[in-house]
Amino acid sequence: MTLFRKLLADESGATAIEYGLIAALVATGAVVAMGALGNSLSNTFTQISTKMANAQDGKGPF
Repeated sequence: MTLFRKLLADESGATAIEYGLIAALVATGAVVAMGALGNSLSNTFTQISTKMANAQDGKGPF
């Protein structure tokens, strides 16, 4: 019976789970932010590539 009470009073596992949940939340936020940054960079490089191709063909405005 005392072993069962000790197990119920032990909160060290709950702390580990909380840290795990926080780490998962931070990782999810990082993935979302990097995805948005990746899309932004992709659009920027596409615009630059288009402008360079137009400049090469003499199709301005630049």
